[in-house]
Amino acid sequence: MNKTQIIARDIRKDVLDMCFHAHVGHIGPALSIVDILTVLYFDTLKVNPSNPTNPNRDRFILSKGHAAAALFAVLSKKGYFSSKLLMTFCMPSGAFGDHPDYNPKFGIELTTGSLGHGLSVGSGMAMGLPASKIFVLLSDAELDEGSVWEAIMFAGHHHLSNLTIIIDDNGQQAFGKTCDVLDTRPLDKKLPTFGWQVSTVNGHDHKALHSALTKSHPRHPHCIIAKTVCGYGVSFMEHKIEWHYFPMNGQQHTQALKEIQSI
Repeated sequence: MNKTQIIARDIRKDVLDMCFHAHVGHIGPALSIVDILTVLYFDTLKVNPSNPTNPNRDRFILSKGHAAAALFAVLSKKGYFSSKLLMTFCMPSGAFGDHPDYNPKFGIELTTGSLGHGLSVGSGMAMGLPASKIFVLLSDAELDEGSVWEAIMFAGHHHLSNLTIIIDDNGQQAFGKTCDVLDTRPLDKKLPTFGWQVSTVNGHDHKALHSALTKSHPRHPHCIIAKTVCGYGVSFMEHKIEWHYFPMNGQQHTQALKEIQSI
């Protein structure tokens, strides 16, 4: 097990503890992106918690804001704020709600939650900050939003080569399988027609993620289709749509903590 895999296991524990303590859901979507965020923050992004507003920093936007528990856990582990604040997640007068609120000192670059907005802002950042790399993480279901495709066309037209999107392709959304609600496949064939380079990787393979996230594509924005499992690492959550919503009881929390130790 390498360094980022160990960090990812700790972050999964924090996500489970936060959600259990707050008695909230969105656990499955958060667990599906832990590996992506870990490789980004500990192996890719040029950011410094000691100088969080450095104008030359890279930027990351979690467009699928309902998975915020994973982002908060990663930012805490990176050193942006004390881990004690994680236990105020979704609590009255707590530091964090169920979705990210803009706070650059904490490493949060955009308020998100209303799906379909993150890539539009990320494209603007990429155009206005050509010396920085901009990364945006979207859910596969978020591609149902027309504004996402407007931003895809815009970024391809303007050759925003400093822009990378990661699609959390876990195949699920709030009301069913993504392909049944609105099938946007095949993404690896559609995106190149808009001027994008496309890579497809296992979204839980840290080596593959690092290779894709650090690729350089002159004159083209880059899309990484990350094949993930919703609820990854917890057997009774994996591939179960209800864990988009359900909170855990005490027995489930204990079982989940036990299972993530074997990843």
